[in-house]
Amino acid sequence: MPDAPSLTGGRFWLILGAVFSAMTLIVLGDTAGKALTQHGVPPLYVAWARFTLGALIALPFCGLRRAELPLLTHRKIILRGLLIGSGVACIVTALSTEPLADVFGAFFVGPIVSYILAALFLREPITRWRSALLAMGFAGVLLVVKPGFGAGPGMVFALLAGVFYGAFLAMTRAVAGQYRPRFLILTQLGYAAALLMPVPVLLSAPALTPWLTLLFVVSALCSAGGNLFLVWANRQAPASVIAPLIYTQLIAATILGWLAFGDWPDAVAFAGLAVIFLSGILSLRAAGREGRR
Repeated sequence: MPDAPSLTGGRFWLILGAVFSAMTLIVLGDTAGKALTQHGVPPLYVAWARFTLGALIALPFCGLRRAELPLLTHRKIILRGLLIGSGVACIVTALSTEPLADVFGAFFVGPIVSYILAALFLREPITRWRSALLAMGFAGVLLVVKPGFGAGPGMVFALLAGVFYGAFLAMTRAVAGQYRPRFLILTQLGYAAALLMPVPVLLSAPALTPWLTLLFVVSALCSAGGNLFLVWANRQAPASVIAPLIYTQLIAATILGWLAFGDWPDAVAFAGLAVIFLSGILSLRAAGREGRR
């Protein structure tokens, strides 16, 4: 695997912007998914529709080449799609019963899982500084959620979603330099949709209204767009750098939770958001210094 380019100059802010945009779009997709479940759509149906619709939309724009067809059978490509499919199925299930901020608080075991897996299997270095920054970001999460992880069975699904997503992030880093971003997006959508294919057979389809149709489209497009940004970011920096930045997802989750569901953080939660954002900034700064050595 080629080394990531050094994070100097404008690249510093470009990667930060890409990851923050990715996290905002992904949370927007999950917010639309939660709204769908509140309108009576089964959570697994939401997950299946997100991936199936996303794959159909992406197919004409992915530029799939004849030479890439054999790549569709690569084990890492298949596993990556199954991981994201499982993760989204779990988080949509959790969101159907639990508050948005609590779900994402539990979900943030993901960056820790990604950091550990990248060190074990990708041989990416573990440093005290980056480990401290990851812990700092997680401490910010605890300030936001304070932490209420024993609320119900939905939080178990949130934790499982974080584990699946952490493994997905590590796998994305492993393959990001070997395949085109649009190819990776199409395959993750396609294999996740295939994983959930029994859902529309087992569950009744909801009666579509213009509002539900819009929510389905927003859920699919935002999730796919966010992951496209994330694939690009993983081509520019190692997982140990990207992992703390995933915590910026909680900023979007808090804002969208207030706008969509009326939940507004208190002063302690705002302090947590500041800690999360600072850990991401410092992580990229550290990577920039290492790249100049």
